[in-house]
Amino acid sequence: MKRIKLLMMAMLLLLAIGAKGQVVTLNECQAMARDNYPAVARFSIIEQSKNYTLSNANRAYLPQLSLEGKATYQSDVITIPLDMPGLEIPTPDKDQYQIVAQANQIIWDGGKIAANKEMIKAGAEAEKKELETELYTLRERVNGLYFGILLMQEQLKLQEVLEDELQRNYERVSSYIENGIANEADLSSVKIEQLKAKQQRIDMESAQEAYLQMLAILTGAELSSETEFVKPPVEPQSSVVKINRPELDLFVAQEATIDAQTRGLKSGVMPVIGAFAQGGYGKPGLNMLQNEFDAFFLGGVKLSWNIGNLYTLKNSIKTNELKKLSIDTQRDTFIHNLNMQISQQQNEIDKYRKTMEDDEEIIRLQQLIKDAAEAKVENGTMTVSDMLKELTALEMAKQAKLLHEVQHINSIYKLKNTTN
Repeated sequence: MKRIKLLMMAMLLLLAIGAKGQVVTLNECQAMARDNYPAVARFSIIEQSKNYTLSNANRAYLPQLSLEGKATYQSDVITIPLDMPGLEIPTPDKDQYQIVAQANQIIWDGGKIAANKEMIKAGAEAEKKELETELYTLRERVNGLYFGILLMQEQLKLQEVLEDELQRNYERVSSYIENGIANEADLSSVKIEQLKAKQQRIDMESAQEAYLQMLAILTGAELSSETEFVKPPVEPQSSVVKINRPELDLFVAQEATIDAQTRGLKSGVMPVIGAFAQGGYGKPGLNMLQNEFDAFFLGGVKLSWNIGNLYTLKNSIKTNELKKLSIDTQRDTFIHNLNMQISQQQNEIDKYRKTMEDDEEIIRLQQLIKDAAEAKVENGTMTVSDMLKELTALEMAKQAKLLHEVQHINSIYKLKNTTN
């Protein structure tokens, strides 16, 4: 059902991409990438394999049937050394034949079948959790590409504004030349800045295309430069960070698997009580002195106990305890490293937040400087080259603000991805 929903989402996204003004979000890209990832099919394979194996384990409760036939020739047979007149005791033939059908039914197995079923379920759950950790890295890759595209998309918008501004300056300087305020060298300076801006746009478009192609491969969708990538909302940050990583679930699943194995070891030293019924046809039958083919039947209850497993039970249980201690150590190491990473990312978020507080003021002041520079050029008190430097400085301030905004959101989602 979940896969059908994701496929429908994929179809809707593909239809949206074919329309003008299409929009995609980070969550949609993550869902598409997960559904498109080949390894996701392993979830269904693991579940089906578990069900088949459990079905086989449950059939151990059913009567176990066997059929056996044999023909033998033996060097000697049972004889009764009595020699009485008028009494003839038959002697079996040395060639004997028998076919036997037997049914065995478990009455009590000490919990062996139940323990085996627990191990099957725990093993399947551990496989799923391991696959979830693999998909976690996929989400990280999608986030990196998405924010890269988002940055290029916003920078290209600013680049278009810059090129328009340079074109207006080109026309303005051309009019200055006609009025004798500027010369051809000033016009060449503007033209050089226009060419540089064009080169920057080509670099940005190339980087954007590379990001789009990689994200398209991950999601299986046809993304283009016309696709609008929505800037994810800035979620409020809690002072208490809760860690809910798939690796923690994997550690729990691995411990559950070891616990199931331990229960299996303990049940393995228990006796087994069962009922059996046997029917056959052979020569001789149950009466060894009746030298002819005959049918026979017998049934009853039997107990079997393999006490040899007791020799290794204690050491096997201690080995499993050591395995759990090893998992605890891995968990502690993972959380320790994760806490260091979380602290670093929180500092990064705070750094970008503080940096963004000054961006607007820097742009405002740089805009005043640029406007004043244009007025000075018009009055003939500043060269066009110096004015272009102020224009470039304003553009760099806008680019820095945009970069800080995207980096701030990216750092928030990095922290979110680190903890969940």
